[in-house]
Amino acid sequence: MVKIAFGRFDDSFSLGSFKAYLAEFISTLLFAIAGVGSAIAYDKLTSDASLDPEGLVAIAICHGFALFVAVAVGANISGGHWIAQLAVSIVACYLLKVVTGGLTIPVHSLASGVGAIEGMVMEIIITFALVCTVFSTAADPKKGSLGTIAPIAIGLIVGANILAAGPFSGGSMNPARSLGPAWLVVTSMTTGSIGLSPSLVAVCVYVHATYTYSIGQ
Repeated sequence: MVKIAFGRFDDSFSLGSFKAYLAEFISTLLFAIAGVGSAIAYDKLTSDASLDPEGLVAIAICHGFALFVAVAVGANISGGHWIAQLAVSIVACYLLKVVTGGLTIPVHSLASGVGAIEGMVMEIIITFALVCTVFSTAADPKKGSLGTIAPIAIGLIVGANILAAGPFSGGSMNPARSLGPAWLVVTSMTTGSIGLSPSLVAVCVYVHATYTYSIGQ
């Protein structure tokens, strides 16, 4: 039988919880500022030119490195659940807008010729790869010493997925990365499909993994 643990309401106000909140805030802030900031820097350096292969590689590497650090910072304190921290993502985008002198915040959007359904399917595929990596290296109770490579493995799969999906759907995999900037810039169906697909996939993989782990115990 699948066992799902629920905490108590007063646990939300414990010292340990506040430490976890702070860890999530810092790790998500680091990731969002580096990730969105790399896209802003590219636009500035190229005078808002179209994304070229070199720019895609640079942005993918920046996201991968930033996520590696974000997971390492928060993993032992809060578990590193930076993916759904939309509030911190919005704060990070506001900070970037201020410190860059009001430069445009880049948002994920579908490439020309890619429809909302195709974009959603692409995001589902790459998010599945990310969440499976997280569960295999960080969340699996039987991971053993494999857990030590979790931060770098997660960063690498994110960088690889951005290289593969960036020219088509933007390579989001992450509501904090997509919906935070979109909150400041624009709200649209395509942005919603890109931002919400990762959440749907994560829920499905979590249910599957929880069931699988409970059977294996």
